[in-house]
This record gives sequence, C-alpha cells and structure tokens, in this order.
Amino acid sequence: MTATLATKPLNAADRCDSCGAQAYIRAVLDQGELLFCGHHGRKFEAKLRPMALEWHDETSRLTEEHSAG
Repeated sequence: MTATLATKPLNAADRCDSCGAQAYIRAVLDQGELLFCGHHGRKFEAKLRPMALEWHDETSRLTEEHSAG
C-alpha cells in the first residue's frame, strides 16, 4: 500500500467495516486497512493502534459538520 492511498481523505463512500456507517477512522495494518465509524474506531483503538502502521482519524469532521449545519 502506498502512502498516497493510506492518507487519502475518507469520503461518504467509505464505510465502517463493523456496522456500515460512514467511516471516519482508517487503521492501516500490515495485512491491509480497516475502516471504522467513530464509535467502533474508539472501541477497537486500544487493541489496534499499537499494531497499526498508521491511524488516520477524521472524527473531528463530525463536530465541524454538526456546527456548520
């Protein structure tokens, strides 16, 4: 996986691997990447972050989108 693919911003088409909601967190692992909504990202963060090559968190967009609307 290239750095370009790993750091590409998440969009509405990116879905949580646990529940299908919009993904705001990407965990890049040796075996590939996992996408999570904010809820599931926080749930699995303690276990996955130590082994992640990259932890890309865009959950701040949730408060930005909420306050803009």
